[in-house]
Parts: sequence; structure tokens; C-alpha cells
Amino acid sequence: MFAGTGTALVTPFKRDGTIDEEALRRLVNFQEENGVDVLLPCGSTGESAMLSHEEHIHVVEIVRDEAKRAKVLAGAGSNCTSEAVMLSKGAEDLGADGILSISPYYVKPTQEGLYQHYKAIQDAIDIPVIVYNVPGRTSVNVSVDTLMRLAELPGITGVKEASGNFSQIMEILARKPDDFEVLSGDDGLTLGLLCLGADGVLSVASNCVPGLMTKMVKSAKTEDVSEAREIHEKLLPLFSALFCESNPIPIQYTMGRMGYGNGEPRLPLTPLSEKGRSVLDPVLKNLGLI
Repeated sequence: MFAGTGTALVTPFKRDGTIDEEALRRLVNFQEENGVDVLLPCGSTGESAMLSHEEHIHVVEIVRDEAKRAKVLAGAGSNCTSEAVMLSKGAEDLGADGILSISPYYVKPTQEGLYQHYKAIQDAIDIPVIVYNVPGRTSVNVSVDTLMRLAELPGITGVKEASGNFSQIMEILARKPDDFEVLSGDDGLTLGLLCLGADGVLSVASNCVPGLMTKMVKSAKTEDVSEAREIHEKLLPLFSALFCESNPIPIQYTMGRMGYGNGEPRLPLTPLSEKGRSVLDPVLKNLGLI
């Protein structure tokens, strides 16, 4: 369902801090024109934590309305199961092709709690659920055993793996059902994971370089590893620079420089610092993005 190149879209804002719908629509078009397969609104990169419920649903609505070809995988997670169910139902009602659900953050559920959380979400909707495992943000790791239990449920169809743990991801790839998708959640690890058998990526960098990310993923999946490696090495400085400060601060700045929104996130995130700009600007200039 969601294999290939997916973009974790930024949410562009106007100078007054409201959502820039026109910029978001242009961003969707930019992604599709460059071959992106999946559009992910309202993920971590889309500042879902700083959007009201009404704004969250509206962003998904805009992306679903503007997308002509790419599948829409709507971010719909929460550390509160009932809230996650509500957002998931809202995304389904808008016609999203599936939802990405981050593991409950801050509350540190047990592995059984994680299982019951995701089971409740998949029980409530009739579109696919992709588990988002990012322990660096949530403080809890979805273990391989728990993920394999979840993979037995009909509505849980894949995982976005951002644990950075190669051993864990290799075990997932070895044990998963054939129809269970494994998507990279780390741009810098994507090529390696694709070579190990992963299905695609949900990328931050593809906001600004969708064509190159798409070409890298397609090359890797068609076993043209030399071309994929060449693109990977070209983009490595960008992958690093986009995390010189907390995501999505650097990618918001980048997209603002490219004409998509004001380039600033919402509080408590702050605009990219002068030090951050000194790291990121040379990389963007080298790639011809600014």
C-alpha cells in the first residue's frame, strides 16, 4: 500500500501563524510532480503536536483534496487512545488511504498497553494502520515480539521504523508476514534498509528533494545499487544538516527559503538559530535549493 517514497509533509504557516493552505497545496503538487508515492500530513514533521484537532483534520482534508495520484497516509496518533481513535476516524471520513499512528508518548505504556492501544485503533476503522516506532520521541520501543503480534491483526499493515536499531529492524524483516510493509523512518539509513528488504521510506528530506529521494528509492528497489549509493552520498550532508536542531525546525526553514510558508515552526519550537543556518545554508546552496 505505502511502499516507495513517502514524504512527511511540513505544515506551512503564514506570517500570522495560521496554516498557509495555498503553500500546502503547492507543496502537494511539487511532491507529485517529482514522483512521490505517499503523502504524510500531520506527522511529527507536520507539527501535529502543535495543531488543534480542527486544524489537524483540515490539513488532512487539504492534502486529500489536492492529491491526484499519491496515496495519503494521514498522521493520526496520540498518547491518549480515545483521541487517536477520534483522529483516525476523522482521517478515514476524509478519504485517507491509511493512517500513521505514533506510539503513545510520555506515558510509557507496557508492551501489552502498546498492543491494546493499536488494536483499539484498528478495531475502530476500516483503513490500514501503520505503526510508527520512534522511541527517541516516545521513550518507549515497540518490541519485535509486540510488532509481530500486531502484524497478525488484519488492520495493522506495516511499520515506520525509526528506532535506529539495525538489529531490531533486521529481525523485523526476517520475521514479518510477506504483506507487512517496513518503511524507513530515518533518511540516512534508508538505502541500507532498502538493501536489507525494506519497502520504502517516509522521509523528511523529500520535502525539499523529492525527485532525488524518489530516484534513490527506485534505484535501490530495482537493484541499481550503484546509482542509489551515488544519490545517497550526495544527500548525506543534507540528511545530517536537517537534524542540526530538532525536527522540523531545519526543514521548516528550508521550505520557507524555497517559498513554502514562513519558514518557522510553532512554539515551543523556535526558528532555526544563526548557528543552525550556518550549518544548513551551505548544504542547501550546494544542492541548488536556495
